[in-house]
Amino acid sequence: MLVNAAKLVTAYYTEIPDPSVPEQRVAFGTSGHRGSAFDKAFNERHILAISQAICLYRKQNKIEGPLFLGMDTHALSVPAHATALEVLAANGVEVMIASGDEYTPTPAVSHAILAYNRGRKTGLADGIIVTPSHNPPHDGGFKYNSPNGGPAQSVVTACIEAKANEFLENGLRGVKRVLLGKAVRASTTRRHDYREAYISDLAGVLDMDSIRGSKLRLGVDPMGGAGVHYWGPIAERYGLNLTVVNEAVDPTFRFMTADWDGQIRMDPSSPYAMRKLIGLKNRFDIAFACDPDHDRHGIVSRSGGLMAPNHYLCVALLYLFQHRPQWRADAASPFMTASRHRPLRNKRNCWENSRPGKSGSPNSRAKK
Repeated sequence: MLVNAAKLVTAYYTEIPDPSVPEQRVAFGTSGHRGSAFDKAFNERHILAISQAICLYRKQNKIEGPLFLGMDTHALSVPAHATALEVLAANGVEVMIASGDEYTPTPAVSHAILAYNRGRKTGLADGIIVTPSHNPPHDGGFKYNSPNGGPAQSVVTACIEAKANEFLENGLRGVKRVLLGKAVRASTTRRHDYREAYISDLAGVLDMDSIRGSKLRLGVDPMGGAGVHYWGPIAERYGLNLTVVNEAVDPTFRFMTADWDGQIRMDPSSPYAMRKLIGLKNRFDIAFACDPDHDRHGIVSRSGGLMAPNHYLCVALLYLFQHRPQWRADAASPFMTASRHRPLRNKRNCWENSRPGKSGSPNSRAKK
């Protein structure tokens, strides 16, 4: 059954979560809080509380640069984006929102953070992406990115989670907020062209001339996600033979094929969700798809169909290690140590002297 987007957004504003119920509390998983407004797990009060907690975290840790705020195409992303901006503006945070209120892929937000922080030691930027990733259409999500551009480490998200739940328990006492119109017009709210900045920098990290010269026929399915308006300009800028097979944006995601359990998920690693693109494999030399916030990918080849993403990533890493002689010998250490990551046991006040800017491994929250 398709989600009723109007009822879902209404539930976001009208349903009141009970912080004494574990499923209705703020719970950070893979760097963010996720849930459905129908279940009182992702409602306006959650976003008010989390946004204020992030403001306090930034202040205590002297993160004084702009906050880059982006969102994907889920139905709850637009209202949650508005709620966050109301709190951020009330707290005097300099916020960078997308030009034209465009959807914003997670990589574009990460790129904006890194580009701003390059060469800086103080006044660093961070970001928020409103997305539940590949979760079903009825879910919302809210992720915090540290000044390194990646997901905040678990010790940081644990602090934000605890403070947000404290706000919920106290009836949002201490949460600052202004009306949306005032937030948009605030001198601290600015526009940033995420798409142009991201696309123009691609040639700095990818050999676009070689891709163009290969004359490969490329196909891409944005899966109705935040990158839907990026692929055409990428193809035009770099002269690629690239076809976007689906440009639809619909909060019900009705164009998707159902996943293994009958639910709609925009999961490019699932052969069920990727059935349409797999069916087009003979039209292209290679085709690929991304989830709604465009930080997951799926690759389809003519001969093999859907490739396992982790297999492809291993091959890509092997290639990079063999063809980047300027890299330090310990460049692989983040990949090697991630599997050995353990939760930090730190009993200090987490609002004092926490170290922003290092990402940790994802912690657990069930993905629906």
